[in-house]
Amino acid sequence: MKPTLLLSLSFLPLFALLALSEDVEQVVDISGNPIFPGGTYYIMPSTWGAAGGGLKLGRTGNSNCPVTVLQDYSEIFRGTPVKFSIPGISPGIIFTGTPLEIEFAEKPYCAESSKWVAFVDNEIQKACVGIGGPEGHPGQQTFSGTFSIQKYKFGYKLVFCITGSGTCLDIGRFDAKNGEGGRRLNLTEHEAFDIVFIEASKVDGIIKSVV
Repeated sequence: MKPTLLLSLSFLPLFALLALSEDVEQVVDISGNPIFPGGTYYIMPSTWGAAGGGLKLGRTGNSNCPVTVLQDYSEIFRGTPVKFSIPGISPGIIFTGTPLEIEFAEKPYCAESSKWVAFVDNEIQKACVGIGGPEGHPGQQTFSGTFSIQKYKFGYKLVFCITGSGTCLDIGRFDAKNGEGGRRLNLTEHEAFDIVFIEASKVDGIIKSVV
């Protein structure tokens, strides 16, 4: 490699260097358009029907605030859109494997934030995805970390890496079947949740124009 090229590469941020790998590509929505930090996107199953619908927040356990991320059972439910951000970089480009923070575009009044975290639900003995911090999950262990998007089956999957640890786990789904109104997103070593992204502004704009 020529010295001038080495010098150029030294000024590229990490997320851009990731794109030089053969296994890394820019993440796109279902229309083939790149997704960007700051945009709002619905996360939906990659297949239509029994796989269910979009994501929402729900009350679980003894919580009085909806701080647990659930996937609705209905395939026609788009859910609440999310926003992605790259820690320390704005606006940035989102490639597969780029470390990300995820938050819902809307925050419940009773929650300190809509930023995604992982917490251990002692009742079901599983690490689940929620929002906020320890205050929103009293008596439960919470983990901060970053998410990333990876190619998977028909679409993508989300991966969560715990801060200060080499542990990274896929985001899957778990049906507690206790009237929670949806499937929980949980950290798993088994089957991941196969997802796609839909740009919320375009979908919402179409619906408003029809109405």
